[in-house]
Amino acid sequence: MVKRTIDDLELQGKRALVRVDFNVPLDKQSGAITDDTRIRAALPTIHALLERGASVILMSHLGRPKGVTPSLSLAPIAARLCELLPGVAVAFALDCVGPQATAAAQALQPGSILLLENLRYHPEEEANDPAFAAQLAALGDVYVNDAFGSAHRAHASTEGVAHLRPAALGLLMEREVAIMGAALESPARPFVAVLGGAKVSDKMGVITNLLGKVDSLLIGGGMANTFLAAQGYDVGDSLLEADRVAEAGGLIRQAQERGVALLLPDDVVIASAFAADAESRVVAADAVPTGWRILDIGPATTRRYVAAVLTARTVVWNGPMGVFEFPRFAAGTHALAQAAAAATHAGATTIIGGGDSVAAVEEAGLADQISHISTGGGASLEFLEGHTLPGVAAVGER
Repeated sequence: MVKRTIDDLELQGKRALVRVDFNVPLDKQSGAITDDTRIRAALPTIHALLERGASVILMSHLGRPKGVTPSLSLAPIAARLCELLPGVAVAFALDCVGPQATAAAQALQPGSILLLENLRYHPEEEANDPAFAAQLAALGDVYVNDAFGSAHRAHASTEGVAHLRPAALGLLMEREVAIMGAALESPARPFVAVLGGAKVSDKMGVITNLLGKVDSLLIGGGMANTFLAAQGYDVGDSLLEADRVAEAGGLIRQAQERGVALLLPDDVVIASAFAADAESRVVAADAVPTGWRILDIGPATTRRYVAAVLTARTVVWNGPMGVFEFPRFAAGTHALAQAAAAATHAGATTIIGGGDSVAAVEEAGLADQISHISTGGGASLEFLEGHTLPGVAAVGER
C-alpha cells in the first residue's frame, strides 16, 4: 500500500490540521520540558507545510489528564516551538475545540502556526466521538497525521478526522511506515530481531509474527526468564510470568520447526536484591540460586548476541537486555547498542523502537549511528505484530 503523503495535498492557502506527538516528559517541579525530541521530530513536516503555502494547526495529547489539568497544558510546548521556529508566528489556543479555537484557526495566516490545547482534556478524544472529530475537522481544510506514536489508537484526532478531510501522512509517519514496512516485508538478510524488556506477555504477538520473517531471534531482559523456565531452569527470585511458561515453550518449538535460531541466555548476571548496589555475580543460566534474581544477560551471552547483530543486514531491536537503569546491570544493553551502531556502519539497516531501548541508545551516545529510531513504543510493537494501525489505515492510498 502506498498511502497519500503531503505531496498529494493542495496546500497553498489551506489550513493544515496536523496530528503530532508532543507527549513529551515534563519536570514535575518546574513543568519544563526535559526532552524535546518528539517536538523536533515534527519540524520537517511543519517546515514542508509552511513552505508549500499552508498555515499549520497542530494538535496533540500530553499525559493522561482527567479533564482540564494545568500541569499537562501544552503551553510550554508552544513556547518551545517559538524557540525552534524563529521568525514563525506561533499562537496557542486555550482549548482544542470551541469558539476560541475556531476564531484562532480562522484568523491564521499562511506561514503561521496555531497549537491547540491538550486533546485529552476532552474524554471524547479517546472515545473517537464523531461530533468531537467533526469539531476538530472544521478547524482545517486538510488533515495530516504525523503522530506515529499514537497511530495504534483509534481516537478522534488520529482516526476520526481522517475520514472528514483530505488526509495524508506527514514526513515522519511516512518514514516510519516505509522503513518498518520494508524491514518486515522485504528485509536484507540475515534478518535479526532483538527483543527484551520486562514482560514476555507484552511481546508474544511480536514473537509469533517475527518467527515467520527473521533468521535469528535474540531474547533478553526479564522476558527471557519465562523462556528459561520453559527449558526447565530455576530462575530463583527473578521476574517470571508463570502463566506464560507453556506458551514460551511452544514458541521455542515453533522456532525449531521453522529453522529460526532462537537465542536465549547461556549465562546471566544475578543480584541479591533489586537494587543498584546489590551484590552481583555471573552464573550459568541454569544455576541461579534461590533468593537471587537475573538482572542482565551474562558476558558469554552478550558475545553471542553481539556476533549475531554484527553479521546481520537487517536488525530490529525492541527492549533492553537487563535493568540498564542500574549501571552494573547495563553491560548487555550497552554492548548491543554498540553492535547495532557498528552494524549500521557496515551497511545494515538498524531499527530501534520502544522507550527503554531508545533511551539506552541515546544514553550511550549512539542514536545518530542507528538507521532509524522509531518514535512510537506501542505503535512500533503493534506494527511488528503485523497489526494494521488505525491512524495509518484511515489515510487513503494514492
